[in-house]
Amino acid sequence: MGLAKIRKMVTIVEDTLEEGGQEILPPARRAAAIAVIENPFADIYQEDLEALMAIGEELGSLLGGKCVAALGVTPEAVQSYGKAALVGENGELEHAAAILHPRLGKPLRSAVEKGAALVPSNKKRGGMGHPLDVPLGHKDAAYVRSHFDGMEVRINDAPKANEILVAIAAADSGRPLPRVGGLGHEEVEGEDGLR
Repeated sequence: MGLAKIRKMVTIVEDTLEEGGQEILPPARRAAAIAVIENPFADIYQEDLEALMAIGEELGSLLGGKCVAALGVTPEAVQSYGKAALVGENGELEHAAAILHPRLGKPLRSAVEKGAALVPSNKKRGGMGHPLDVPLGHKDAAYVRSHFDGMEVRINDAPKANEILVAIAAADSGRPLPRVGGLGHEEVEGEDGLR
């Protein structure tokens, strides 16, 4: 058993077949993998958040792998990714930051192969059924505007007051029918995380 005390896991796959009256071929696919975990520091001020950082590392690998599997592609075929956490009312935003930032990124990058760009993130506090937007950005080049996107997730019974909902999203393409210019996916060098 891992470090995270997981109550529930949910995986969502979204296929966009049509946008603006135009057929999307192949369909644009996005997936989110979500874990609802116990917050070990709910209602407690804890200076050292190492336990949550370790949980983040564990969830980066677990949820990243689930996203790739749900998309049904090879890891290198994933084009964008993102992460987010929704803290129940007895937790702090810093609890979400501890899970998302220090160590979740490295195992997520391993799951999707490479990942030179920063992983976009979102953190917020809310109750059961509250929506959480997981931002998406190109995994290797932040300047690829066609991949500025997001995926909304929610679970009807999570997070409870003493829980944290942690989500990772990934996509095999950018937005359907992108038309705002900028660097294209096929032009990505993926060396500096920007271009």
